[in-house]
Amino acid sequence: MLPFFNQSMELVQLPNPTATRIRSRTGFSPTLGELLKHVEDAQNDNPNAPTQHVLDLNSTPNSSHPFVLSFANLTYSVKVRRKMILSPCFTSNHDLLPENDATDAKTDNAATKILLNDISGEARDGEIMAVLGASGSGKSTLIDALADRISKESLKGSITLNGDVLESRMLKVISAYVMQDDLLFPMLTVEETLMFSAEFRLPRSLSRSKKKARVHALIDQLGLRNAATTVIGDEGHRGVSGGERRRVSIGIDIIHDPIVLFLDEPTSGLDSTSAFMVVKVLQRIAQSGSIVIMSIHQPSYRILGLLDRLIFLSHGQTVFSGSPASLPPFFSEFGHPIPENENRTEFALDLIRELEEAPGGTKGLVDFNKQWQLKNKRISEKTISGIPKVSLKDAISASISRGKLVSGAPAGTSTSNDSTQLAAASSVHKFANPLWIEMAVIAKRSLTNSRRMPELFGIRLGAVLVTGAILATMFYHLDNSPKGVQERLGFFAFAMSTTFYTCAEAIPVFLQERYIFMRETAYNAYRRSSYVLAHSIISVPSLVFLSFAFAATTFWAVGLAGGTSGFLFYFLTIVASFWAGSSFVTFLSGVVSHVMLGFTVVVAILAYFLLFSGFFISRDRIPPYWIWFHYISLVKYPYEGVLQNEFDLNPPRCFVRGTQMFDSTPLMEVPEALKVELLKSMSKTLGINITSSTCVITGADVLKQQGVTQLSKWNCLWITLAWGFFFRFLFYLTLLFGSKNRRR
Repeated sequence: MLPFFNQSMELVQLPNPTATRIRSRTGFSPTLGELLKHVEDAQNDNPNAPTQHVLDLNSTPNSSHPFVLSFANLTYSVKVRRKMILSPCFTSNHDLLPENDATDAKTDNAATKILLNDISGEARDGEIMAVLGASGSGKSTLIDALADRISKESLKGSITLNGDVLESRMLKVISAYVMQDDLLFPMLTVEETLMFSAEFRLPRSLSRSKKKARVHALIDQLGLRNAATTVIGDEGHRGVSGGERRRVSIGIDIIHDPIVLFLDEPTSGLDSTSAFMVVKVLQRIAQSGSIVIMSIHQPSYRILGLLDRLIFLSHGQTVFSGSPASLPPFFSEFGHPIPENENRTEFALDLIRELEEAPGGTKGLVDFNKQWQLKNKRISEKTISGIPKVSLKDAISASISRGKLVSGAPAGTSTSNDSTQLAAASSVHKFANPLWIEMAVIAKRSLTNSRRMPELFGIRLGAVLVTGAILATMFYHLDNSPKGVQERLGFFAFAMSTTFYTCAEAIPVFLQERYIFMRETAYNAYRRSSYVLAHSIISVPSLVFLSFAFAATTFWAVGLAGGTSGFLFYFLTIVASFWAGSSFVTFLSGVVSHVMLGFTVVVAILAYFLLFSGFFISRDRIPPYWIWFHYISLVKYPYEGVLQNEFDLNPPRCFVRGTQMFDSTPLMEVPEALKVELLKSMSKTLGINITSSTCVITGADVLKQQGVTQLSKWNCLWITLAWGFFFRFLFYLTLLFGSKNRRR
């Protein structure tokens, strides 16, 4: 069956011979892999054409290899500080503690807050299990607990799949988690977004044409065909609608056909029609052999008809667990029958809210639910006693053979026999692709998104050119006088610090991608090292271009020395400065989570770097207790490098001759003839002949006065480059240890 929208914009199904043929064999809705295989055969106009054996339509039907996710006695509590209320401006807007479950920020006298209290239940493939409750009831916390987003030290209870305890590594491969917020690149189209996800999650053993066919099949399944070439959009760019955006968010996480799909309020913020279409898509995903577990605030009557299992929570406790059909008898026996024409979930939520405000709370409903569950457990055990239990490895192998979990099938693996299927299940790869492929895909995606916003690079280039033009005209053709020396020192200090300040624009880059990165790496879409390396490499061309623009604008206009070789070193020093500054700012963006705070920290630290660079006070005059800051100043090394490039030349240049030595003293106003007499008197006293043309201070003397004597100019260049690599490594460590998608 293929999705289609009727005139009332409701999702309906059109008959599809291929899908019907597949369902007749397996007794189950076709997976994307099965549809893909037949799509390719039809395109090749050869039903017998050989294809990659990721799929096997003749494998055992999925219904004989069911998945059952069971959880028992889940309990989770957090410590809260006493008598402390945090202002909203200091709270973090990330998904580690969702807003719905953070209503206890204003702490009471209790030392701990119980978010989950002895929650039990199970979810099966082919079904949608929905977690309902008011804000703060624990819906998102339960989803996070099942998705292994709470540290095992803090979560009590057991979670098993087909009776086997799930390892974190295995769960990351066979599951997907769709966050409540739509975290997407705004300037990519729907098809490009899904294609990049396919490049990440599907193995390289699948050809690009097969990945593209899979993306097209997914677009049809999500009902996004009309929006396939539309950009996602953001506040400044018109794009897809809210419902389409939500379906894209779901699509990027199910591209590899996961066995378990977790969703945190996928209908939040959508109108009733869009919400219904989203849940309709989730129903089709479940019917293809997946376990779908979602939280939802208040489903409509139509959405309720698509759900298979419900769990109602109140203050972290289960007040109802069962099918939608069992809601009326449950509340009837509890003494609150549901009126005929009323929405069952609305009635249940309203009743739960009333009980929460009553003196006894929901304790009576919790106790009644436990009795109800015990009574129904005996009936369900008799019903399922005839269904054979299947090991997790066998079930995963059967799913891989049917085309699900494509990223889990090892490259080149055949699924023609049971032993190979068992090997496939036991050797699931942590990542679908090698590091170099991940780097290429990350780089291509970032460049594609940036290319459609050329104004960002244009503004940065304009800032560099304007700054260079101002410096070139302000310090135009400096002479070799004592004043020229001071002006050169000022020019170099300002020019080198400017290269670092212009790198501050990199702060929002990662901050905008932070939660996309956390979502993708949480379930092994790619390695953190791939992200760092890819973004480091793609930043180099723009830095080189900016450096050349700044160097060409200022070098000859200011009248710097050294000719071609001097310009080359000056250019390389600016490249190294941009590299070190960009790396430093990138590292800070991984530490600081707010843009304005990030700008404040960067500006302050760069000001300190300039202060201790040696321009305002030479190294010999810096107090001993601050000398350490001089050596960690990023501005120090490029500043000293360009000073040596300018003043340490062979043959040496003279900057102070004869009477020019009086220019910086009160004797500067004395007539020239008197200055010559003073030189003669000094010559007699010192025994050295000093005339008006005698060189008194050379470039080497200037360097000694500035305390630039410890390192050569090339060592300064290498150290500046090394700082850049060092901060990139620190950025990697912040991503490795500071971007865990888990609650404590």
